[in-house]
Amino acid sequence: MAAPRKDDVRSLIIESAEDLLTQKPFSEISLSQLAAHAGISKGTLYYHFKNKNEILFAITDKYLDAQWHELCEWTENADKDTSLHRLVRYVLERDVSGVKLRLPLFYDAMIGNEEIRTHLIKRYKSFAGLIAEKISERTNKVSGEYFAWLLLLLSDGLSIHQTIGNDSLDTDHFMKQTARYIKDYL
Repeated sequence: MAAPRKDDVRSLIIESAEDLLTQKPFSEISLSQLAAHAGISKGTLYYHFKNKNEILFAITDKYLDAQWHELCEWTENADKDTSLHRLVRYVLERDVSGVKLRLPLFYDAMIGNEEIRTHLIKRYKSFAGLIAEKISERTNKVSGEYFAWLLLLLSDGLSIHQTIGNDSLDTDHFMKQTARYIKDYL
Protein backbone atom coordinates (compact mmCIF):
# COMPACT_ATOMS: atom_id res chain seq x y z
CA MET A 1 0.00 0.00 0.00
CA ALA A 2 1.35 3.40 -0.96
CA ALA A 3 1.88 6.06 1.68
CA PRO A 4 -0.72 8.84 1.64
CA ARG A 5 0.23 12.06 -0.15
CA LYS A 6 1.11 15.06 1.97
CA ASP A 7 -2.21 16.84 1.19
CA ASP A 8 -4.15 13.70 2.14
CA VAL A 9 -2.43 13.51 5.55
CA ARG A 10 -3.12 17.17 6.24
CA SER A 11 -6.80 16.66 5.34
CA LEU A 12 -6.89 13.52 7.49
CA ILE A 13 -5.57 15.47 10.47
CA ILE A 14 -8.13 18.24 9.96
CA GLU A 15 -11.00 15.75 9.60
CA SER A 16 -9.86 13.87 12.71
CA ALA A 17 -9.69 17.12 14.69
CA GLU A 18 -13.20 18.06 13.50
CA ASP A 19 -14.45 14.66 14.61
CA LEU A 20 -12.85 15.00 18.05
CA LEU A 21 -14.32 18.49 18.38
CA THR A 22 -17.79 16.94 18.32
CA GLN A 23 -16.82 15.05 21.48
CA LYS A 24 -14.98 17.64 23.59
CA PRO A 25 -13.50 21.16 23.59
CA PHE A 26 -10.32 21.67 21.59
CA SER A 27 -8.42 22.65 24.73
CA GLU A 28 -9.04 19.12 26.07
CA ILE A 29 -7.73 17.35 22.96
CA SER A 30 -4.06 16.44 23.11
CA LEU A 31 -1.87 16.13 20.06
CA SER A 32 -1.28 12.49 21.02
CA GLN A 33 -5.04 11.84 21.00
CA LEU A 34 -5.36 13.59 17.67
CA ALA A 35 -2.50 11.61 16.11
CA ALA A 36 -3.98 8.35 17.39
CA HIS A 37 -7.44 9.27 16.11
CA ALA A 38 -5.97 10.07 12.68
CA GLY A 39 -3.92 6.85 12.69
CA ILE A 40 -0.62 8.66 12.27
CA SER A 41 2.45 9.24 14.41
CA LYS A 42 2.84 12.36 16.49
CA GLY A 43 5.91 13.21 14.38
CA THR A 44 3.79 13.13 11.22
CA LEU A 45 1.29 15.44 12.88
CA TYR A 46 4.09 17.88 13.79
CA TYR A 47 5.39 17.72 10.23
CA HIS A 48 2.10 19.20 9.01
CA PHE A 49 1.19 21.44 11.97
CA LYS A 50 3.55 23.11 14.45
CA ASN A 51 0.94 23.32 17.22
CA LYS A 52 -2.73 22.91 18.10
CA ASN A 53 -3.60 26.48 17.15
CA GLU A 54 -2.47 25.84 13.56
CA ILE A 55 -4.86 22.88 13.41
CA LEU A 56 -7.72 24.97 14.75
CA PHE A 57 -6.89 27.72 12.24
CA ALA A 58 -6.94 25.18 9.42
CA ILE A 59 -10.38 23.97 10.52
CA THR A 60 -11.65 27.52 10.87
CA ASP A 61 -10.25 28.63 7.55
CA LYS A 62 -11.68 25.57 5.79
CA TYR A 63 -15.13 26.32 7.20
CA LEU A 64 -15.02 30.09 6.66
CA ASP A 65 -13.52 29.84 3.17
CA ALA A 66 -16.35 27.50 2.17
CA GLN A 67 -18.90 29.86 3.71
CA TRP A 68 -17.32 32.82 1.87
CA HIS A 69 -17.34 30.97 -1.45
CA GLU A 70 -20.95 29.81 -1.00
CA LEU A 71 -22.13 33.35 -0.18
CA CYS A 72 -20.40 34.79 -3.24
CA GLU A 73 -21.75 32.02 -5.45
CA TRP A 74 -25.28 32.44 -4.07
CA THR A 75 -25.35 36.25 -4.42
CA GLU A 76 -23.97 36.11 -7.97
CA ASN A 77 -26.52 33.55 -9.19
CA ALA A 78 -28.80 35.46 -11.57
CA ASP A 79 -31.41 32.69 -11.35
CA LYS A 80 -32.02 33.29 -7.63
CA ASP A 81 -33.84 35.98 -5.72
CA THR A 82 -30.94 37.44 -3.73
CA SER A 83 -32.77 40.51 -2.50
CA LEU A 84 -31.93 41.92 0.93
CA HIS A 85 -34.47 39.91 2.94
CA ARG A 86 -33.33 36.68 1.24
CA LEU A 87 -29.68 37.62 1.85
CA VAL A 88 -30.41 38.14 5.55
CA ARG A 89 -32.13 34.78 5.83
CA TYR A 90 -29.31 33.08 3.90
CA VAL A 91 -26.59 34.51 6.17
CA LEU A 92 -28.47 33.70 9.38
CA GLU A 93 -29.36 30.16 8.36
CA ARG A 94 -25.81 29.30 7.33
CA ASP A 95 -24.19 30.91 10.36
CA VAL A 96 -26.53 29.19 12.79
CA SER A 97 -26.15 25.81 11.09
CA GLY A 98 -22.35 26.05 11.21
CA VAL A 99 -22.00 27.04 14.84
CA LYS A 100 -20.37 23.80 15.99
CA LEU A 101 -17.12 24.78 14.32
CA ARG A 102 -17.18 28.29 15.79
CA LEU A 103 -17.88 27.28 19.39
CA PRO A 104 -14.38 25.85 20.02
CA LEU A 105 -12.91 29.10 18.73
CA PHE A 106 -15.10 31.19 21.00
CA TYR A 107 -14.23 28.99 23.96
CA ASP A 108 -10.48 29.09 23.42
CA ALA A 109 -10.56 32.85 22.71
CA MET A 110 -12.54 33.47 25.90
CA ILE A 111 -10.19 31.43 28.11
CA GLY A 112 -7.25 33.52 26.98
CA ASN A 113 -5.80 32.06 23.79
CA GLU A 114 -4.69 35.35 22.26
CA GLU A 115 -3.56 33.82 18.97
CA ILE A 116 -7.00 32.29 18.38
CA ARG A 117 -8.79 35.46 19.53
CA THR A 118 -6.79 37.54 17.05
CA HIS A 119 -7.40 35.07 14.21
CA LEU A 120 -11.12 34.93 14.97
CA ILE A 121 -11.47 38.72 15.00
CA LYS A 122 -9.55 38.97 11.71
CA ARG A 123 -11.87 36.45 10.05
CA TYR A 124 -15.01 38.10 11.47
CA LYS A 125 -13.87 41.47 10.17
CA SER A 126 -13.24 40.00 6.73
CA PHE A 127 -16.61 38.23 6.60
CA ALA A 128 -18.42 41.34 7.87
CA GLY A 129 -16.80 43.28 5.02
CA LEU A 130 -18.09 40.81 2.44
CA ILE A 131 -21.60 40.85 3.91
CA ALA A 132 -21.55 44.66 4.07
CA GLU A 133 -20.60 44.77 0.39
CA LYS A 134 -23.47 42.42 -0.52
CA ILE A 135 -25.94 44.46 1.56
CA SER A 136 -24.79 47.73 -0.01
CA GLU A 137 -25.35 46.24 -3.47
CA ARG A 138 -28.99 45.66 -2.50
CA THR A 139 -29.97 48.79 -0.57
CA ASN A 140 -28.82 52.23 0.46
CA LYS A 141 -31.43 52.53 3.22
CA VAL A 142 -29.07 51.13 5.87
CA SER A 143 -25.34 51.17 6.46
CA GLY A 144 -23.96 47.94 5.01
CA GLU A 145 -21.24 47.80 7.66
CA TYR A 146 -23.66 48.31 10.55
CA PHE A 147 -26.17 45.82 9.16
CA ALA A 148 -23.46 43.20 8.51
CA TRP A 149 -22.29 43.35 12.13
CA LEU A 150 -25.90 43.27 13.31
CA LEU A 151 -26.43 40.06 11.30
CA LEU A 152 -23.26 38.45 12.65
CA LEU A 153 -24.16 39.33 16.23
CA LEU A 154 -27.70 38.08 15.71
CA SER A 155 -26.49 34.80 14.23
CA ASP A 156 -24.07 34.26 17.13
CA GLY A 157 -26.84 34.91 19.64
CA LEU A 158 -29.24 32.57 17.85
CA SER A 159 -26.50 29.95 17.64
CA ILE A 160 -25.88 30.09 21.37
CA HIS A 161 -29.58 29.75 22.19
CA GLN A 162 -29.93 26.85 19.76
CA THR A 163 -26.84 25.16 21.24
CA ILE A 164 -28.07 25.44 24.82
CA GLY A 165 -31.49 24.17 23.77
CA ASN A 166 -33.56 27.21 24.67
CA ASP A 167 -37.08 25.96 23.92
CA SER A 168 -38.46 29.47 24.43
CA LEU A 169 -36.86 30.58 21.17
CA ASP A 170 -37.68 28.92 17.87
CA THR A 171 -34.57 29.96 15.90
CA ASP A 172 -36.00 28.90 12.53
CA HIS A 173 -39.16 30.94 13.07
CA PHE A 174 -37.10 33.88 14.34
CA MET A 175 -34.93 33.88 11.19
CA LYS A 176 -37.99 33.73 8.92
CA GLN A 177 -39.67 36.50 10.88
CA THR A 178 -36.54 38.67 10.69
CA ALA A 179 -36.40 38.23 6.90
CA ARG A 180 -40.08 39.09 6.64
CA TYR A 181 -39.62 42.31 8.67
CA ILE A 182 -36.73 43.34 6.46
CA LYS A 183 -38.77 42.66 3.34
CA ASP A 184 -41.68 44.72 4.69
CA TYR A 185 -39.74 47.66 6.14
CA LEU A 186 -36.53 47.96 4.11
